[in-house]
Amino acid sequence: MPSLDSTGRLAPYALALLRIFTALSFISHGTQKLFGFPAPPSWGMPAAFTLPWTAGVLEIVGGTLVLVGFMARPAAFVLSGMMAVAYWMAHGSKGFYPLLNGGEAAMLFCFIFLYIAAAGPGAFAIDSRKG
Repeated sequence: MPSLDSTGRLAPYALALLRIFTALSFISHGTQKLFGFPAPPSWGMPAAFTLPWTAGVLEIVGGTLVLVGFMARPAAFVLSGMMAVAYWMAHGSKGFYPLLNGGEAAMLFCFIFLYIAAAGPGAFAIDSRKG
């Protein structure tokens, strides 16, 4: 069965869409923690320099780097590691299955960021500009 794009020419654009929409979603977790937007966290706003506050800073700063594709590989690698730690700290102890332990988002963010770190940012990235 022939593929829709047998030459792979659409792959950089599909990767860019994955990168951009993942980053936008990830940034919203940071804005929730630090600014209470779009809604404050159910557990309350974190105090400055605590682990959740630091996570919020990484979510906003790292997410923005991935969003625009600037230093996207190292940023995505750091965020992948952060989400692996977050999964095991907050969800893994609640059971094996991500669906049941509430860790689906952390697991998906972890592996999407790991893929971006390995594959690069795709199209429409500052890192991809020829200069």
